[in-house]
Amino acid sequence: MATILVVDDELGIRALLSEILSDEGHTVELAENAAQARECRERVRPDLVLLDIWMPDVDGITLLKEWGAATLLNMPVIMMSGHGTIDTAVEATKFGAMAFLEKPITLQKLLRAVEQALAKPTPRAAGGNNASFAAPRLDGHASLAGALDSGIGAGTALLPAAPLAALGPQSEQSFELDRPLREARDAFEKSYFEFHLARESGSMTRVAEKTGLERTHLYRKLKQLGVDLTRSKRGAPG
Repeated sequence: MATILVVDDELGIRALLSEILSDEGHTVELAENAAQARECRERVRPDLVLLDIWMPDVDGITLLKEWGAATLLNMPVIMMSGHGTIDTAVEATKFGAMAFLEKPITLQKLLRAVEQALAKPTPRAAGGNNASFAAPRLDGHASLAGALDSGIGAGTALLPAAPLAALGPQSEQSFELDRPLREARDAFEKSYFEFHLARESGSMTRVAEKTGLERTHLYRKLKQLGVDLTRSKRGAPG
């Protein structure tokens, strides 16, 4: 999994993104302004930065330009804004951003953007306005869901040696029926989703497709049922 730096002056946004990305198995660092972002970037060398555009001291575009000019833009950057325009998105891309997310950010768009950014080649540090990119490679930071969705072959598999399905529930389960209906239903649903998570090696996208649920609703449902989302990620590259 990757180390992701989230830079946003809104506490609620930082907390929400941190919870979601941590549940996906990533290590999350938080910064509320450009000064903290600079310090954190130097200290932990993140694999990815989620950078808010509108911040009170130094805005995200200015910080992006600064990193590029100082040859420090050696990680993918995804810009975020609740008041973005097409011109803003174009400008961010011009100065090295890999993607642009408009707030409010849906769970599906966030995870998809993160997966795609981590699966792409790592940018070389670039002076000037445009980031250049290294030759394509699989660096081990691409998430499992991203790898599956991208059709990565068995030669570059990110799965541990032992099949993850063997660690999950079996297709047949016994349930205690002498209990309130809601408890029995929750127990069944939890086993149902655990089975599909194990079967699909932790890919939320594939489980959503298999169960017919929208991904945001699926994520909330799993949290409500207390499903261990880290089970299928154990043994994945750090």
